Parts: sequence; structure tokens; C-alpha cells
Amino acid sequence: MDIRVLLVCPDQDAATLLKGVLAEMGMEAEHTPSLAHGLELVEERKFDAVVFDYRDDAASEEFLARLRQSKKNNATMLMALVPEECNARPLFGLGANFVLYRPLSLERTRVSLSAARSLMRRERRREQRAHVHSTANVSYPGSPDLDATLVNISDSGTLITTSQRELGKGKVYFEFALPEQKQIVRLSGQVAWQDFSGRAGVRFLDVPQASRRMIQTWLQKNGVRPGVAPTPPSQPIIERFALEAKLPAALSQTDVLSASNRRKDERVPCKLGATVSPAGTNTPNHCSLSDLSEGGCYVEMPTPLPGKADVEIMVRTSDMKFKVSGEVLSSHPGFGMGVRFVFHDSREREEILRLLAVLSASRVRDEQPC
Repeated sequence: MDIRVLLVCPDQDAATLLKGVLAEMGMEAEHTPSLAHGLELVEERKFDAVVFDYRDDAASEEFLARLRQSKKNNATMLMALVPEECNARPLFGLGANFVLYRPLSLERTRVSLSAARSLMRRERRREQRAHVHSTANVSYPGSPDLDATLVNISDSGTLITTSQRELGKGKVYFEFALPEQKQIVRLSGQVAWQDFSGRAGVRFLDVPQASRRMIQTWLQKNGVRPGVAPTPPSQPIIERFALEAKLPAALSQTDVLSASNRRKDERVPCKLGATVSPAGTNTPNHCSLSDLSEGGCYVEMPTPLPGKADVEIMVRTSDMKFKVSGEVLSSHPGFGMGVRFVFHDSREREEILRLLAVLSASRVRDEQPC
């Protein structure tokens, strides 16, 4: 088992179910029913994820605050267990990455933890980083400068926290001094991802040699062997995943069996408001997503686009809003179309995984307004 999870949960039934699912997925769980003991473990050891039974009280909020202030686990993935009637949106602002609704079911828990595990494994493959607490000045064209705090840093990027929820999508420019260094590091980067709590991952782009040496020297002094910073590709790296489209009843049984043989991703039934546009246009068509997987979705609309068309889908829920590109695999006039996602970077795929986890955890999947 290479992924370590801290489970802070006084509910023995929920803890038993979670430990069983985590074990079958190859993740090692350390369970404690005590918040105080959980905080001791957070300070002592590094975990890949923390699963926390949130109770909407002062003790729970203190636990979340101290988790995000800890040196070892301030950037650790957080999954919160919440009551069915709980509004999860404020929890994302407190640093949660996923929510699981009580009472837990085996099927929903498996899907949610599977999505979380995919993100954790991707994080483990990234370059080793060192924890740091340092103030940085961040600027980008068209906006005033803002202050940020460096949470961790590697040879090729950094995790920051800011009071601003939306950073620029182009180049951002940094100035900061690392602890015990007098000289200023100056470089440019690009925001790779952001979340609701003001955290953002930044990939370094243009780093002068003097700044590179200062970062590498500091990393080595803090026990991290810096690697060679990757050169940003000139073309987007495109990942494609197969999808079984949701087929209308009018199709033949042969068509249905053929489609079933193509199934590669577990699908989550849903009813999400969205808009879809042909790629390169600004003509939104209101639609509903009725089927979603990591590889694609089924778009319900009376006049679908033809097969092989490139599309852009804007997804909106009460907690999330993001755009994803895709390709039409099948078109069914009067019903809709099956779309395969085309990911241009890891952030787009992580948005889909996060949405899958939220949908899987929800017992009631009401339609969200466009």
C-alpha cells in the first residue's frame, strides 16, 4: 500500500465501511475517533489524504483550520463526511476537496474514493516539493499586484494561497525571498489550477539562472533534490478517453450491445444544466448532461451536432463552473449526442473527477439551473 489516509471519524459503522473500501483500493487507513488525537497525527506524520467526519461545530472548524496550518499536511487532500442536508459549498471554502454524504453507501463511497485516489496518485507522481512559508508579490497584466503566501515549492512550480479567488489565466510574475536567503527570486509562471479556498498551483515558465540557482540551493538545503524543470510543450498534450454514449431506446439491440462492449469508464447518472457550443464559436445552446464519466458524457438536446464535430461544454452547478472540450462520437436527432472529452491539461481532467465525486456522493441529483 503506497497511499496513506488518516480517517478521523467517531461513527464506527462509517469508519468500518470506509476502511474496507480504502483497503480494497490499496490505500492504508489509520483510524481515530478522536479529533484531538487526529490533530496530533496531523502534526506528526505526512498523509496523502485526510477523511474527516465534519459536524458543523466549533471543534470541526478548529480541526480544519489547524489542518491547513500544519507544516506536514497543509496541502493534503481533504474529504469531508457531512449530513445529507448539509450545504457543502462553505466546506470547499474551508479547504475541502471532496464531500461524502451520510449515511454512506458502498457504491457511492467506492466511486468517490476512486476519483480521489486518481488525483492522489497523480500528485504522488509529481516532482518532490519542500514546505515553505514565505510572502510573495504576484502581478499580471491588467490587474493590481497582490500578496500571496508560498505553501510549498519545487524546481518547477509552487503552491500558493491568496485572498483572491480568481487569478489571471496568462502569465503571472513573482517576486519572493526564500527563508534564510537575502536575495529576491524573480520569475514568471502560469496558473495550473485553482480552488474555492484561494489556493492555486503555479507552474514556472521563465526562470533566470540566478533565480534558478537560489531555488535549487534552498531545496537542497531542505532535503529536496531538485530535478530539471520541464520545458512547457509547444502543443497542448491531449488525452482522449473512450465513452459509451447513452443510447435512445429507438436503436437496435445490436447497436446497444456494440456500445456496451466499448464501455471503459464507470458512468454516473445525473441531470446537470449546461451549454454546448461548436468549437471556436460563441453560440451557446442550452442542454442537460444526463450521463457522466471520466471519459465523456451524454448531452441531451433536440438538435444535436453531427458526429466528429468539436464542441465546448460549459458546466455549472451550485459549487462549480468550468469549461471542457470534446468531440461528438454519436448524434441522435431528437435525443442528443454522446461526447468524448478532450483534455488539454491535467486541470481540466481534475475538474471532471471532482464533479464525479460530488455527484456520486449526492443521494439526490437534482437538475442544476443553467
